[in-house]
Amino acid sequence: MKPIGLTFKHEGEDKYGKLRQGELMLIHECVCGKISINRIAGDDNSEAILKAFEESQKHPKKWDQLKRKGIEILLSGKREKIFIQLFGEV
Repeated sequence: MKPIGLTFKHEGEDKYGKLRQGELMLIHECVCGKISINRIAGDDNSEAILKAFEESQKHPKKWDQLKRKGIEILLSGKREKIFIQLFGEV
């Protein structure tokens, strides 16, 4: 399993109909091509997580593949939210 990007867990909507942002999760791809999403554990290496995020920005074809599977990969516009989830409020 190789990390290929990050996503947020879907938490539904709040009482005003706004989508809630869930926890940060890793998207992995198996050598067989299967995609899985896993929670980030407290002892996971934050630098490795950020590296997976940076690498994912270089592969737009993969974004479309994931979107067709209902997975929204996090792009550069979500960088601040990723940092907040990993390191707390800035």
